Amino acid sequence: MFIHNFKYTFRTLFKDKILIFWTFAFPIILGTLFSLAFSDIENNEKLSVIDIAVVNGEHEVFKSVFDSLSEGEDKIFDVKYVSEDEALKLLEEEEITGYVVLNIKPKVVVSTNGINETIFKYVVDEVIEYMDIADKLISIKMEDFSQSELDMNEFIANIRDEISLKMSEEVNVKDISSKNLSYTMIEFYTLIAMTALYGGIFAVVTINNSLANMSTKGARVAVSPTSKRTLIFSSLLSGYLVQLLGLFLLFIYTIFVLKVDYGSDLFLVILVALVGSFAGLSLGVFVASMFKTNENVKTGILIAVVMFGSFLSGMMGITMKYMIDSNVPILNKLNPAAMITDALYSLYYFEGRERFYFNIISLLLFSLILIGISLFSLRRQKYDSI
Repeated sequence: MFIHNFKYTFRTLFKDKILIFWTFAFPIILGTLFSLAFSDIENNEKLSVIDIAVVNGEHEVFKSVFDSLSEGEDKIFDVKYVSEDEALKLLEEEEITGYVVLNIKPKVVVSTNGINETIFKYVVDEVIEYMDIADKLISIKMEDFSQSELDMNEFIANIRDEISLKMSEEVNVKDISSKNLSYTMIEFYTLIAMTALYGGIFAVVTINNSLANMSTKGARVAVSPTSKRTLIFSSLLSGYLVQLLGLFLLFIYTIFVLKVDYGSDLFLVILVALVGSFAGLSLGVFVASMFKTNENVKTGILIAVVMFGSFLSGMMGITMKYMIDSNVPILNKLNPAAMITDALYSLYYFEGRERFYFNIISLLLFSLILIGISLFSLRRQKYDSI
């Protein structure tokens, strides 16, 4: 009976056009709109080469820094070594972002405030800071050596070691992100979360078909000698597999058509999809068992809950998730869409897997709690007549 009901439910679900639209077509349509809307955002916001000028370019330290930052495919600056009058003229004609005068105390000159100007000034300030560190170290080391025993090679080696140590202490930012790191990826992460949770619609249909006061099929099930648990479990398993098929098609479409890069930890991404789909199934069971209304209303409630959760996790605005995490963190701790999104985020934004597995465990606890409440509600239901 288990296999028979499983196959029957599987075929029935595929014949429901509304279900297929919300779980198969809608996510693909939404993913396409995301791609069209955000495909050029990051390309337009990529840092372009900054045109600058350097006055008194014989300063070896600054010349070495600017030359190194003006080479290769990822160069930051395009440098011109000119006189101060020429630099001022280039700035007035807006041919350069700004220029630096390398006197005893370097001076940066810009005409406006913007991203390029800020980057230019930041680089100059960093060079000055490290030059100050080097000067202080030289002064200290000179006191440690008497003129008679000064070994220049040893002296230079010590200075370099000290500067390297200071720089490593000052610059403690570590890049652990993968190549697919992109703030627009939050949209596709929320899309996966939404699709996984939309699978709860299958659970709504399954539970409604097992309730005697909700459908004629439920009435037949109530009086049949077949185990109700077997029928419900086989139907839910069938809906879960259909749900996973919808997610699989979404992954195929976004990876090969929209060229979305989910990174190298594909197994963990699949794990999120599996657990997220289970959370969606449990949410559907909860809605179907707790609300005493018809199937369409229950489906509407589920869709509204999922869309609101997706909104809070960043689907309609990539800053929303940050705002919620900063101001009302408990809200996203209870939001399954935010748990799924955060689990995917943690794969590429954080070192280690602690945060990832915390979200996976949270999703499982969320699912088990909802299923427990739903089973308690279903067991209490009695009918005066069928």
